[in-house]
Amino acid sequence: MVLACPGANILLPRPCFPSYDAHASSNNLEVRYFDLIPEKGWEVDIEGVEALADENTVAMVVINPGNPCGSVYSHQHLKKIAETARKLGIMVVADEVYHHLSFGTNPFVPMGVFGSIVPVITLGSISKRWLVPGWRLGWLVTSDPNGILQKSKIVECIMGRLNLTSGPPTFIQGAVPQILEKTGEDFFSKVIVILREVAHICYDRIMEIPCITCPNKPEGSMFVMVKLNPSLLEDIIDDMDFCLKLAKEDSVIVLPVSFLGVALGMKNWLRITFAVEPSTLEDGLGRIKAFCQRHAKKQ
Repeated sequence: MVLACPGANILLPRPCFPSYDAHASSNNLEVRYFDLIPEKGWEVDIEGVEALADENTVAMVVINPGNPCGSVYSHQHLKKIAETARKLGIMVVADEVYHHLSFGTNPFVPMGVFGSIVPVITLGSISKRWLVPGWRLGWLVTSDPNGILQKSKIVECIMGRLNLTSGPPTFIQGAVPQILEKTGEDFFSKVIVILREVAHICYDRIMEIPCITCPNKPEGSMFVMVKLNPSLLEDIIDDMDFCLKLAKEDSVIVLPVSFLGVALGMKNWLRITFAVEPSTLEDGLGRIKAFCQRHAKKQ
């Protein structure tokens, strides 16, 4: 709402969490999509960002750890994003709702550490790391030692817009300080161990299914993006058809990325959630494998 001045546009990743497109559209803010590159761990296509931006671009959104991709960006890549944003004269909105939920080779690096290069507004949430998704309580943090956001009155405008939103219930607000201060490291460690285990199971089982390709082993969040090849299946048209028939025949639900609508041009991709018990995940992926075998084209 704050950034939606007449004629302005914002750069969103493709694929992207759908709420961004919805909020931008409802505020008459033009959306332009830059690609994430599957073969490079879903890194941002920097050249694509530079080609999309113009004098009316106000910001770019970076989601790290990635939803729906399961990616975690390196320090080097995040710095390159910050330098590109500075070159273009735009700020970075960093969605870090899955902050610290990384379990691969790249440790989680907050985008805010590059605040001296480019102004950063970080979105955080209690829902994922503390495993209370229904609470809907989050925060915005500015990383801007040069004071650009203050001078441009963006912070002042954000504070003003808070009066237009309804906050979380009072009892949830009251619980937050104790939760933030007194949750032990052992809780977070156990979550990471479980997520690492189920991510490994998910990747290994997907590799056993010929018609589904996983470009990268998930390194963060709770999701993985996989590519469906319907040409290997007898009576499956596309990702939507695959997911509908899978749910009907085997009671397994995965998300067709084309359903998001915002993932323009991303046809026949699926988002799989692996944040479930290992035995349940094994069962679900086993059903997907059996479904694909039943529908496989006869050689």
